[in-house]
Amino acid sequence: MKPSIQLRLGQHLTMTPQLQQAIRLLQLSTLDLKQEIQDALDSNLMLETEEEGRQRDGEGEAPPVEEQRAEATSNDINNESSVNIEAEAMPDELPVDTAWEELYDSAAPSGGLSAVGGDDNSDYLAQQAPGQSLHDHLIWQMTLTPFSDRDLGIAAAIIDSINDDGYLKIDIDDVLATIDDPEVEADEVEAVLHRVQSFDPPGVGARDARECLLIQLRQLAPDTPSLEPAIRLVQDHFDVLAAQDEAQLKRKLKLSGDDLHSVIRLIRSLNPRPGTAIAGEEPRYVEPDVFVYKRNNQWRVELNPDAAPRLRINAGYAGLIRRADNSSDNTTLKNHLQEARWFIKSLQSRNDTLLRVASKIVEFQRGFFEHGEEAMKPLVLRDIAEALEMHESTISRVTTQKYMYTPRGTLEFKYFFSSHVGTDSGGEASATAIRALIKKLVAAEKPAKPLSDNKIATILADQGIQVARRTVAKYRESMAIPPSNERKRLA
Repeated sequence: MKPSIQLRLGQHLTMTPQLQQAIRLLQLSTLDLKQEIQDALDSNLMLETEEEGRQRDGEGEAPPVEEQRAEATSNDINNESSVNIEAEAMPDELPVDTAWEELYDSAAPSGGLSAVGGDDNSDYLAQQAPGQSLHDHLIWQMTLTPFSDRDLGIAAAIIDSINDDGYLKIDIDDVLATIDDPEVEADEVEAVLHRVQSFDPPGVGARDARECLLIQLRQLAPDTPSLEPAIRLVQDHFDVLAAQDEAQLKRKLKLSGDDLHSVIRLIRSLNPRPGTAIAGEEPRYVEPDVFVYKRNNQWRVELNPDAAPRLRINAGYAGLIRRADNSSDNTTLKNHLQEARWFIKSLQSRNDTLLRVASKIVEFQRGFFEHGEEAMKPLVLRDIAEALEMHESTISRVTTQKYMYTPRGTLEFKYFFSSHVGTDSGGEASATAIRALIKKLVAAEKPAKPLSDNKIATILADQGIQVARRTVAKYRESMAIPPSNERKRLA
């Protein structure tokens, strides 16, 4: 084939490096943004925080001549036209599909999210203390307990077999097989197990729910009201208790209705999953991006000033840039200055977009802030996007891992978005409001006669909200509310 030149017309989507940087900053959470800003401060000598700048200016460290030369570049983040050194050599827009290193030499690449889990020891995530697991908590207690060497090995094997709920899910023979010591007998394992069952949290090491409750009851003070009948009930009539047969329980225990209810209340105060009392996950910290408060009968939204430090151009270093100087040092200063300007502009764009989206969410969901979850309106990303004339993908990035502090708690932006269900009046009810109504109905039901899913659907229909029984069941399960047969209680 002969080489030839052909002309083709087509369209394709491209993004400038500035837009790529702005989008990346927009989707970062507050903690990730702080790490990104710190990386930029470490790698770019032109960037400094306003606090550092004020301290330096107050101490008089910057040379007076350089301060005069850099007067136009020493303004803060709100002045976009503050820096304009050799505009011809430093374009306002980079060509599309261009990387930073193709035109500008950075002192060090900013790590951002890629630094998480890397070899950088300065990563703040690597310095967080991990949460203590149940296994670690039990091992710590084992080391403080006077065990012989053989019993210590048995206790370690038992603790290794305890699951996250605190239960020993294997029998004594399996523990013996795990130890693999012919001299160890089942009686020794049973004796060590009883000592492990005295560890914190109460009830740990039990082999079933009955034994778990008995361990906790026997660790209570002897003068605890209703303790003796509670132990007899769990030890001898646990199956009847599980069946919630009140008449048979009163007959077997020879108790009155009030006394039986006191016994059951004591049992219900116990923890059937003791392992959950020990946090097994690393702590997760949430810092709100915006504050929502009511003043003069109006809801206001403000950015959290502590969410990210305010940045500005370092006037001292900017004043060192000389025109018509093509030396390597001067070129590096120019590159750092241009990169700093783009970074500050991207941060400013992020804050502006975040504030606009948060304000619009509060405007749409004012009923929630005034009256609670039952007044939540149906809302989707498209509604906010159309109101702000933005793309849905931008709204999705803004609302991911972003939180607002409100009088009703610290909530993620995504919390305010939910699907809708039609009402008899022609309006719409949000899924969040329906969940709140279901939760309210379940909380007000009679313990001895809980509401079924069909009955809840009927009650909602009487209020003008048409939902199917399976929809009620789906919402109920999403809130971890058990079905009616499991919610039935004797007291």
